[in-house]
Amino acid sequence: MTTTTYETQTRIGTTTYLLRAAADPDLSMELTGIDTSGATVAEGTLRLPADASATVGRLLAQVLEALGKLGAPPPRSPRSRPANANHPWTDDLDAHLRATWLSASPLTPTTDLIRTLARDHQRSATSIRARLAKVGCDPDIPGRLLSPEAADVLGVQGRTQGVLRAEPDSPGGGVE
Repeated sequence: MTTTTYETQTRIGTTTYLLRAAADPDLSMELTGIDTSGATVAEGTLRLPADASATVGRLLAQVLEALGKLGAPPPRSPRSRPANANHPWTDDLDAHLRATWLSASPLTPTTDLIRTLARDHQRSATSIRARLAKVGCDPDIPGRLLSPEAADVLGVQGRTQGVLRAEPDSPGGGVE
């Protein structure tokens, strides 16, 4: 009778696992885990009838996969996005945002008002804050228009910031 033997080892973290399998005629498997200090941290033997090895192998794979998931951190769920995320702003939405902001008292807590507007418009607080500057509102102080200096810093030309002007390239040309 012929004995077939299989050996393999793998390292996981600080532990090296050695698996020895022999078929003579039944299947015998030995697993040993040794850490870097030489201490045995895992060991076990499994004896199976030869004709059950494929089925039991699938069963063991399923069990080990399930056990591996128990120790793994839970998968991160994708962040939910506001319903209107990435939808274009209309003139009406801009006008409503601007009117609401400008009608608020400067004593209103900024973050509370931005959160309320975000909920009402079904957008993120970040998008509301960015849009306030684009419609000419100071995103730091409720009820206040954006100053020309602040518009320049933010890189926007708010609605009340004047008209875009260009110097003529040649006499008689230009935009005002």
